[in-house]
Amino acid sequence: MSANLESSTSSSGGLKNWLHRPPYIGLMAFLIVFVVQALGHTAMIMMEEIWPGPGYVFESAFALGAFGALLLWLGMRHPNEVSATWYGFWAGTFLWTGWVEFAFVWSGEDLGVPDLMDPFKPGVIATKAEYLVMMSSIGVLGATLVYFLFNKETKCNFFIWFQRHLKLKTGKPNPHHERNFAAITALETVYVIWFFYLVLLFLYHKDFAGDRHPVTYAVFFLNVIWAVYLFRRLMLFWRVTTAIRYGIPTAIIAWNAVELGGRWHWFTEFWEHPEDYAWQLSALAIGIVAAAWLAARTPMHTKANRDS
Repeated sequence: MSANLESSTSSSGGLKNWLHRPPYIGLMAFLIVFVVQALGHTAMIMMEEIWPGPGYVFESAFALGAFGALLLWLGMRHPNEVSATWYGFWAGTFLWTGWVEFAFVWSGEDLGVPDLMDPFKPGVIATKAEYLVMMSSIGVLGATLVYFLFNKETKCNFFIWFQRHLKLKTGKPNPHHERNFAAITALETVYVIWFFYLVLLFLYHKDFAGDRHPVTYAVFFLNVIWAVYLFRRLMLFWRVTTAIRYGIPTAIIAWNAVELGGRWHWFTEFWEHPEDYAWQLSALAIGIVAAAWLAARTPMHTKANRDS
């Protein structure tokens, strides 16, 4: 009887059973989010190259953000927590790229803000105009950060740590508070990307540090240590949805090291040159689509019972 049960479990579970065990659930979430950070840059560059000048780049950006809004709507209605969480991530990604980033692109062009050129590599842009404009959003980030920091319903370990150690509690959480995982994940995705964009942009600014300042190098090494610590923790997760939501900031924090390395020209940022690396980027995109399709179908799982 036990042999029949083992055979039935093996045949019915298949690849899904394998994927909902550590370290695979955390590793898949990390890789999807990490690679999507690169492909987001590729998508923006391709949109600007396909519709240059007064073309349809902003119309396509609006459509991209609207698609993200549709995904958020679908995710907020979805009863399955795994699918809703992935809907939230993709919604946040499309909303950020389509509406947020291209809003700064439009503002930079409309205000005539020049790109910041790299003094160490003549003719190469160090910081595009839209990111210089993005720095003006620091006040909005700070205002919303206060809300999240004081929110008694938060489940974020980062905010809970500050609430506990700085005695910032504003009351007991409501045990009947219902969480919508698509909305939470979408907001987390947008906010974490936004936060670390601003951290790097102010770090690059010559009035704060500068991209070749010792402080910037110190931040790079601390960032690597932080990313490795979070990654090691992520590899131990058993719960699929928690692994996804923990994997988003982990991958973005790890991506900061890539951004800094690219700023120092340690390697070729091939994702910013789709005309030269078309097949490599196409392969990455196909792989991410396949992984996302598979990940969204990974079953909910607490902790598997293992035979002794």
